[in-house]
Parts: sequence; C-alpha cells; structure tokens
Amino acid sequence: MQRKTAKASTAVLAVLSAFGLCSSQAEAGPGTNVAKGLQLATDQGRVDSNKEQTLTVMLKLHNQAAFDKAVDALYDPESASYHKWFTDADFARYAPTATELKAVTEELEKQGLSVISTDPQNFSVRVHGNTTVVEKAFQTELHNFTYQKRTFQAHVREAQLTGAAGELVDSVAGLDRHAVHPQISFVKDPKTGKALYGKKVTAQDTAATLFNITGTPLSTATLYSLRALGTTLPVATYYGTVYNQGSPRQAVSYTPAQLQSHYGLTPLAKEGYDGTGQTIALVEAYGYDAAETDANLAAKTFGLPALTSKNYEVLYPEGKPLDPGAADLTGWTYEIALDIQAAHGIAPGAKIAVVASSGQDNEDFIASLQYIISHKLANTVSNSWETDDEIISGSAEENAFNSILKRGTAAGISFQFSTGDSGDLGLGSPAGAVGIPSNSPYATAVGGTSILNDLNGTGQIVTGWGTVINVLDDVFIADPPSPGFVGGAGGGESEFYAKPSWQKALKGSGRQVPDVSALADPYTGFPIVVTIEGSQLAIPGYGGTSLASPIFSAIWAIADQYNGSPLGFAAPAIAKLKTGQITDVVGTSDLQTGNPAGTIFDQNGATFYSALDLFAGASLGQTQTQFTSALWPQNFNDLFSIAFGVDSSLTVTPGWDNVTGFGEPNGLPFIQGVTGKTKGAAVAK
Repeated sequence: MQRKTAKASTAVLAVLSAFGLCSSQAEAGPGTNVAKGLQLATDQGRVDSNKEQTLTVMLKLHNQAAFDKAVDALYDPESASYHKWFTDADFARYAPTATELKAVTEELEKQGLSVISTDPQNFSVRVHGNTTVVEKAFQTELHNFTYQKRTFQAHVREAQLTGAAGELVDSVAGLDRHAVHPQISFVKDPKTGKALYGKKVTAQDTAATLFNITGTPLSTATLYSLRALGTTLPVATYYGTVYNQGSPRQAVSYTPAQLQSHYGLTPLAKEGYDGTGQTIALVEAYGYDAAETDANLAAKTFGLPALTSKNYEVLYPEGKPLDPGAADLTGWTYEIALDIQAAHGIAPGAKIAVVASSGQDNEDFIASLQYIISHKLANTVSNSWETDDEIISGSAEENAFNSILKRGTAAGISFQFSTGDSGDLGLGSPAGAVGIPSNSPYATAVGGTSILNDLNGTGQIVTGWGTVINVLDDVFIADPPSPGFVGGAGGGESEFYAKPSWQKALKGSGRQVPDVSALADPYTGFPIVVTIEGSQLAIPGYGGTSLASPIFSAIWAIADQYNGSPLGFAAPAIAKLKTGQITDVVGTSDLQTGNPAGTIFDQNGATFYSALDLFAGASLGQTQTQFTSALWPQNFNDLFSIAFGVDSSLTVTPGWDNVTGFGEPNGLPFIQGVTGKTKGAAVAK
C-alpha cells in the first residue's frame, strides 16, 4: 500500500471525523448500515444486474444482552460457568426459533432468492440470486467502488429485507463484498521489487541443499567504500553492523526447530506437549492439490513427522473451486503452504485441517467460519487474512463477522487473525488503522516481530516488525535516496468497536489491536516449499503476519493440550498475564552502537550521515529513534541499509503497544500463565 504524506494523512483523518468514523461504537444502530467510508471511495456505478450474489442472512438472537453476559461469564474465573463452553442446548436458549427462520426464508424465496443452506441452530440462512433480485429484496442498490487501487461492492441505501420478516434480520453478509487479502510478505530485491529467493526443487536436492539459509541475521561491523563509476568524486564510506553477510543467494530464515527454541517450546515438546490430540484449523481460499506433498518435503527436510490422512485433511464447505488453478492465480498457494508448514513446524503433534472456500470475499469466509463452529472442527483457528480497511467498512460487514466470532467464543474456540502487513495503512495515525476482522473484540489479533541475534551478548533480540530499506550504491551517491517502507505489522485503535472489558487498562476508548505477536518479518523469515503451476519450489524469506498467526495458533494448541481442555478465546487470557509470563517487546537501544553511519566526500567536502539520517525519509516519528539497522551487501554489487523496528506511525513501547500487543509467548511461563496450572495434563501415548 502506498504511504501518504503527513498532509494527506491529516486530510483523511479529517474526512473520517466529518463522517462520524472517529467515535467508537459497540454496534451500529438503526439507519447506519451503509458504510460511511464510501465517502472516501470512488463510485464506479451500478453492479451488473445479472451478476450472481451469495448472501448470508443472520437473524436476531433472543435476549442479546443476556447472551453477551453469558459469553463474558465463560471467561470470568469467578463465574460458576467459567470455561463451561456452550452446548447446542445453551445456544438454543438464545437462537431464533424455527418459526422465525421459516418466516425469513419464505420472504427471501418470495423475493426470488434460492436457499443454499440453513444453520442447524437457526442463526442464519444462506441464499443466492442475481443483483436485481437482491436489490429488490433488500430495498437498496449495489454499486462498485474503488479505493486505493482496490475494487469492492457496497450497498448505497439503507438495506432491509422487505416485509415483516425484515424485523427478524440482524445483519447481512454479502451486500458489501470485499476481497479477502492474504497477509503474506516475502523478501524482494530492493531495486527491482521482484522476489529475491527461490529455486526449483530437483531430484538431487537433499535436506542440506534444499534451502541456503542462515539463522544469524547480523554480523560484526564492516567498512564499505563506494564510488560512482568513471568518477573520482563523490566517494562514500559506510561502517556498521552487517545484515546477511553470507553467500550471495543465502537468506535469513529460521527452521522450525529454531523457532521452537525461540518460543521456549523445545522442553515442552520433549515432554510430549507438541499439540498432540489438538486440531488447528486454517481458513484459506481455494486450496491446492500439492499442499500435502509440499508440506511433507519441508517436514522431511526439517525432521518433522509426515502429514497423513490421520493428521491432515482438506475441507471444502462450498465445494471445490471451479478453476483448479485459482489459488495460483490469486496468490493463495503461497499462503496455504506457509500456513500449513508454519503450524506443523511449531506443533508437529497437532492435526491440520485446511478449510478452503471456493471464493475469496468476506461472505465466503464467513461461511467457512460458520462451518468450523457448526461442525465443531477445531478449538484454535488461524486466519492469515483480512478483508479490508476498517475506514471503508460498514456495519453490515462488521456485525456479520462479529456475530460469527462471538458464537465461536461461546463455543470455546479461539479465532486468530493477522493484523496486516502495512503498518498504519498510510493514515499517519493509529486511529482507525485496523483491518477487518482482526478489529473484532472476539478475535485474537496477532501482530508481528523481527528476530535478530544480539551482537552485544548471547541470545536474540526481538523488535516490532517494521522494515525500511535504503539504496546506498546507486548514482545518487552524494544524496542517499529516500528509504522505502517494505512492510510492518498492522495495528491501531478501532473506530467501530468500543474497548472490551479485558482491555480496560489500555489507553483510548476503542478496541486496541493487536493482542499478541510472533515472527512476521520476511527479512528474518521462514522457508517454505510450494508448487506453482506444476513446479515445486523451495523459497526462504517468507513472512508477514500470515506467518505470525499460524505460529501463535500452534502455540495456543499446545496450551490447550497442556490444559487438558480448550482454553477458548485467547485474547482475554493474554491481557491478564503478569510480568515474566509473556515476553514484552521493547525498543532496541542496546544495539544502536552498531547501527551504520556514513560519510560522503564530494567537491564541497565531507557530509556525515548518522544512522537516523540514513532513514530520515521514512518518517520515523519522535518515538522511533530506537531501531536496529545494518548494512546489507547483496550480490557483491549492491549495498543497502536496512532498518528493523520502524513501523510507520505505530510504535513499540514497554507493556502493550500497537505493533506487538502484549508481546511474544515464552514457552512454559506463558502456557502456565494462561492455563493457571503448574502441571500439564497427561500426555497421550
């Protein structure tokens, strides 16, 4: 996403305030289901009248306030119902009646819509029909809009189902259709923008040759001298810590064993706490046939157990996609490979269930979430995606996701969501800089980190993920060009949802994102095996909060195993942790002594550039002077400077922050903190 200037960011925030988007609300009230953020988008006109539309119509619960109170009690240790997850009978006390569902269904059919399926507990009905039928049934118009080079569909007049049945409807998913985006990132050549790593797998490859990777990102300080070709001056010298000082095609990436060690999981695995007996559901689009083969090559390489029919399955709630190459065409193949291999790498004893939709918009994914709940498929669910920015969403989409996630929370399921890979979305402020549905108070929002080795001691240093790269060796040697923001964890304060009770100690009045974090920076990333268009590739340097979500979900599955029963929604438990039970991510001032600096000599003399000067164009902000940077010699010809911990206007601070949440899990102390137990459940033999 393009970064805005400070002036543009201020203008956007002013527009948000004008349209009422800067006042928190728990639920949208009557007359507000048209997205106010449409004022920021460009109306491209009516949707094609014959376009097929699929909707999920959600009915109102009986006694919503009592339901909400009952769900809250499930997470209150003082309550008699603590961790006594809802059964079908419990849901039935609040669910719409069969008569109410029939009334809504009959009205939908009367209007010309065809029923696809109904929720077994009467909460919703899924229907389809063309645009004309949908517009008439819901008394609105559907238009196409563009916003920051993205296209989406939204309704432009207050939408309500016709007739008396309309009073029974709570929200409708599918009137507004936002594409679901994988939150995946990979190492790119800073000059070309193309993927830097990857090779075709051959029969001759062994575990030792499949990936050329190092788990040592930083090396001791080195001096580099640069001179423009064919000239005497200018000359530049740069001295400082070096990033990835290895062979030209080597990449910084961590193996599953190294990540297990980093998160303090190795001793637990030796005792049998590796996710055995648990299922991790991964919500994806399309699926791809070679996913199991790819995962098993990665597993063999890293000494992990193979995936078989006993510990791996793929489910298609909507049926298989019409185009078997859809995942390749849309980038989901990489996402699916990353999710499976990361989750399996952290919790190799757990079963992996891939839940693949046949499309890639919000309504398709709501159907997948509904499927997981209805079929009691898993207690921890990783969602490495978001639909769109909160600033252009409306209550119809927000409430549809929230309703589903609240029901999952009642059932004892923890839904993890990536928080995004674009920092503050270019707004220049954390206010409203969150995506859907990680902003829901019933979603566990997973932010991102970078993992670096500590050159001043032993062990590792963790920064918030926010990476900036500057080119040092091009013809503008006398005036280093502005650095580029290449990705950072999403976060900020919701302008739609009020702050939940378990965040009462945090600043602000809106739901704060994220809750927790894990590795996301592709420049300290993860290696994957993936088959694209028939070719099997080995690619290191993958990340994004798409990596953080399955990592944390796998850790949560291990916590469920240790507990001996589902812990449910993770976020409230994380918010209650004490010092020592979670690793707080703070600034990296202890590494600043190695941050590179340089001097450029030209006809006018010498100009010194401090580490801060080299990244001045990245809008570091007053609190972002604590970052780690290094020189990156790449391919013997190119020299870059790379900074870690510079995430747009989002900042890492002691305690909770909008990049890393409360911090990273740290093995046994974390698991004992969230379970309240000092001894784990018996390990299944």
